[in-house]
Amino acid sequence: MTKRENYEQRTEKFLLPLMEEHGFELVDVEFVKEAGVWYLRAYIDKEGGIAVDDCEVISRKVSDWLDKEDFIDESYILEVSSPGLGRPLKKEKDFARSIGKDVEVRLYKALNKSKEYTGALEAYDKESVTLKMEDGSQMTFQRADIALIRLALDF
Repeated sequence: MTKRENYEQRTEKFLLPLMEEHGFELVDVEFVKEAGVWYLRAYIDKEGGIAVDDCEVISRKVSDWLDKEDFIDESYILEVSSPGLGRPLKKEKDFARSIGKDVEVRLYKALNKSKEYTGALEAYDKESVTLKMEDGSQMTFQRADIALIRLALDF
């Protein structure tokens, strides 16, 4: 296991009981480097959406725990936030919750001269994702070919 994965897993393990206590959902934890700065991010959600106060409560508890445990070698910035409207679908529950909803799929390589597709999420498994397209047809994409899949933003 890489250091990054270890940091994410330990943080997730600490957060899960907190999420249950507050009636929140832990969407994702990531430890990423952007523009030379490390970030430990926790994305949380709840029915009706997350407020700034919700993020603050969790952030304070995580910060105190991280100060006490002190297991991250690199200097980093802690962020606790809502996953946002255009969040990627990553976990099983993200896909299950999105069945029947419009999603955007971006592929690594073009398929039929396009890298981007939008349709209703009809089915998924570990290997593939199936969309019902606007014309009623179905398209199945191999997960290994998908660079990004997220809820489609409708403006």
